[in-house]
Amino acid sequence: MSRSLTSLALALALSLPLAAAPTRAPQRPVNLNTATVTELMQLPRVGQKTAERIVAFRKQHGGFQRTEELMNVRGIGEKAFAKLKPFLALGPAQRPAAPKP
Repeated sequence: MSRSLTSLALALALSLPLAAAPTRAPQRPVNLNTATVTELMQLPRVGQKTAERIVAFRKQHGGFQRTEELMNVRGIGEKAFAKLKPFLALGPAQRPAAPKP
């Protein structure tokens, strides 16, 4: 009897972290055109590498015109975008300052 209770307790203890794993969600929408890597990492299922790819894409293409363009970033497909969409915002893209004459 004691052995089966120990096994049951162990099984429950091992399954709790999986069932109770919190989903990250930002306090407010994240602006794709101005967010830092750290801010992008607040999005669900976005780690450092993905956040860095988003920033690199933004720099290379001059910002996002539509949130759907996020799917052009490697590692973000339709399913991932659908989970991210409620947390995304768009603002004006930050343009580099013009050099002074």
